[in-house]
Amino acid sequence: MKKIFSEIYHNIKHKLKFWTPENGKKLIVEYGVPFFVILIIWEIIEDILFPYAAYLLGTYLNPVFYTLMPISWIICLHPIAVPILWSGWVYFKNRKK
Repeated sequence: MKKIFSEIYHNIKHKLKFWTPENGKKLIVEYGVPFFVILIIWEIIEDILFPYAAYLLGTYLNPVFYTLMPISWIICLHPIAVPILWSGWVYFKNRKK
């Protein structure tokens, strides 16, 4: 049980560290504004839209979906989602040229 709480604490700490100004400046300098915009959009999707969708599914479909509301705050999906979105951005950007 202690391991679960330490993992939850680590994930929350990681999410808060992501929003530091130093980290934001480092990302903008290294990858540019499009990468930072993709990260911001993914944060909004992960922290607002996923729990809201779970709430709506729990309200109108099955109450078991209420259990999915805190999952996006506990499990960090950045290592999976951001590279997929970034590679899609690079693919479509290079395709136009």
